[in-house]
Amino acid sequence: MNARMLWRSAPLALAIAAMAPSVAHADGTIRIPGDHPDYHVDIEPHGVLAVGFDGFDGIFGFGGGVRFSIPVCKNCFIPRINNNVAITFGADFAYYPFPNNYQPTFLFLPVALQWNFFVDKKWSVGPEVGFTPWFGLYNYAVCDGNGCHNWELWPSIAAVGRYHFNQKVALTMRLGFPEFFNIGVSFWL
Repeated sequence: MNARMLWRSAPLALAIAAMAPSVAHADGTIRIPGDHPDYHVDIEPHGVLAVGFDGFDGIFGFGGGVRFSIPVCKNCFIPRINNNVAITFGADFAYYPFPNNYQPTFLFLPVALQWNFFVDKKWSVGPEVGFTPWFGLYNYAVCDGNGCHNWELWPSIAAVGRYHFNQKVALTMRLGFPEFFNIGVSFWL
């Protein structure tokens, strides 16, 4: 695992989490348990921006993916505040456009526990912690000119923020490791 990337992502994730208290003063939603949209599944198609993955430090990759989040309980860990916990899983891919035929492509299959805090009528924030198996496909001479592949299992951590357009649709942003950043739209069914 590239620990350097984990430590580079940590300050950004903490910065997002630090914004939550300032948003919480906007109204009293955080203090009203259960005052958030009821949904059975969150379907989130998104774009992916990946940096410095698997030895490609400083190089940007791009791609897309989808996440599915299923709530498992309301107000479970802290019953006095407005929160829920969901299991989230999905698939993301990132392509790195290198010169000289390097061109690696990665498939990420994240599975995580997502803890959502509904701090305002329009905002929810929270951490995600889990694991991400990833698969890499490489196309370069190091692999005898035929391409090669590998896979690993890494821990994952992210900060998630949502801007709620209404009770069923939200703009979702995720910053973390190993996928770095994705942005998309959540549809709550």
